[in-house]
Amino acid sequence: MNKQTIELSQYTAAYTSIGEGIPVILLHGFFGDSQTLEPIATGLSAHYCCISLELLGFGDSSKPNIRYLIGDHVEFLKEFLTAKKISKFYLIGYSYGSWVAAAYAISRDNLAISIPNLAGMVLLAPAGIRDDSFVGRYDWLKPLLWQTPLVDLTLNLIAPFAKLMKQEKSFNTIRIARQALVTQPAARSFLIDRLNPEDAVDTVEKDIDRITTSTLVIAGEIDGTIPLWHSQTYAKKIPQASLEVIPGADHDLVQTHSQAVTRSIINYWNRSI
Repeated sequence: MNKQTIELSQYTAAYTSIGEGIPVILLHGFFGDSQTLEPIATGLSAHYCCISLELLGFGDSSKPNIRYLIGDHVEFLKEFLTAKKISKFYLIGYSYGSWVAAAYAISRDNLAISIPNLAGMVLLAPAGIRDDSFVGRYDWLKPLLWQTPLVDLTLNLIAPFAKLMKQEKSFNTIRIARQALVTQPAARSFLIDRLNPEDAVDTVEKDIDRITTSTLVIAGEIDGTIPLWHSQTYAKKIPQASLEVIPGADHDLVQTHSQAVTRSIINYWNRSI
């Protein structure tokens, strides 16, 4: 899929598009870009026009020097919908993108008008619920924030040993995180600003009961990144929500279980129409 860009009032939005029909806006996760949800977009493209938007500070979208609160992404999404003249659409968020999607639905339902019309929403392994157990969990990422070539040199020296010890998967996770933290200021800002419980200034657990959009929450059974109870909280508090748990799936369910996820989305939207 070829990447395209569109100019907004202040920023540039980058995105990919595939298929025809009612638009489906897909929002990637924390270290992601428009390719993250490509398996889902491809699976849905026979039925919908799937637009994978790169959030502000990610991918090839603008990277301003701001704090990157969730509200910044919501406004970015709103401007993108206006610029693309989208009047009716579905919304899919994955992990961090689900947090943005839920915040958008909350802000939209605070308005007296319903334009653009959000026909349905899917939250995949959603983040956005305050969880103080996260404190300290990502301290191992702090050295990856250092803006020095010594970090990359060290990783290059470690690579052969990781292969010998059959730890390539874990090591590749570290390398992907390093690359994202160097190139994606939104990810870097988030980790710097969200290391303490009091920094959870824009989580959505207190407001998701105001979402009126029909919502499907999909979680991985063995998700080690976002605990299952986060998805259960969304499903319980959103009035028109259903929860589906994919057996054997971890947080990367959009890659490893894309066909099952796609089937669930299509079936849910067909029932909701």
